[in-house]
Amino acid sequence: MAFRGFNVLGAPLKDCSHDPLTGFTRSGCCETGPQDRGSHTVCAIMTEEFLVFSRSRGNDLSTPMPMYAFPGLIEGDQWCLCAARWLEAYGAGCAPQVVLESTHEKALDIIPLAALKEHARVH
Repeated sequence: MAFRGFNVLGAPLKDCSHDPLTGFTRSGCCETGPQDRGSHTVCAIMTEEFLVFSRSRGNDLSTPMPMYAFPGLIEGDQWCLCAARWLEAYGAGCAPQVVLESTHEKALDIIPLAALKEHARVH
């Protein structure tokens, strides 16, 4: 497996989800690069509250779009979110939990580590 970068904890980045298949490059990982202008770096666990919030902001993540091989997300799915959208949801009080081991360190360019840790998935 190719090295995909580090997570926000400084360890090698772990996969986020293969079902549904996520990531800017659809690798299952929240890796990023220069072409990822949205910084899809936050591995988040979807909640109904967040999905409604995202739809209200013009990004409907719930509706399947077969033409893009997008199944539509449901509560409990893990997905690589844009860091700015997660931060916006955080400010609105509806940020979903995150998987720190699968959240790329580039998310820290936009989101304070303390905010991510506050919403970290508890094992």
